[in-house]
Amino acid sequence: MRNIIFLGPPGSGKGTHAEKISRAMGLPRLSTGDMLRENIRNGTPLGIEAQGYMDAGELVPDTVVIAMIRKRVLEPDCANGVIFDGFPRTIAQAEALKEIAPVDAVVNMTLADAQVVQRMSGRRVCPACGNTSHTDWMRDSICALCGAEMTQRKDDAPETVLERLRVYHAQTKPLIDHYAAQNLLHSIDSGGPVTETEARVRGALLT
Repeated sequence: MRNIIFLGPPGSGKGTHAEKISRAMGLPRLSTGDMLRENIRNGTPLGIEAQGYMDAGELVPDTVVIAMIRKRVLEPDCANGVIFDGFPRTIAQAEALKEIAPVDAVVNMTLADAQVVQRMSGRRVCPACGNTSHTDWMRDSICALCGAEMTQRKDDAPETVLERLRVYHAQTKPLIDHYAAQNLLHSIDSGGPVTETEARVRGALLT
């Protein structure tokens, strides 16, 4: 069994590389965001509870998120291990995870804050078909797939990205130190081409 955690700031490629390793190792990728949406969509008791907090404008508490993780890892496809994408986010969640599943490796995707802002603030999304692109690659603001006007999500505005980074660093720095002290941490620079980053991740986990 191998249980692997992927950490990283927004725009670092954490989700992309977690998915690549998930396919390479044949292990399910568990994203708490995806799990919350699925539980809400399916109307599960945990989903209904989570929706109540979200409707009130509150963060979904650790108790609900941890309960979702605890339930998910008991499913048959998790028997050989899982890829945790973005969980845990805090020391409290890490302590709870110890009671659920052993952690074998932690991949910390690193990226300079200036690069995070550049990547995120340049991202554009098509409201019609969901296509995503970046201003570095776009000749104009028209979606290459359907012809609609590409837009910037509110979460990708520079000032919002900076605030998300502030929260990320405050929450995750202790977590990085926590796993480094256990000799589980692999820090991967994700500032270069995707292929180079992928090679580094594979080198850390598959060799």
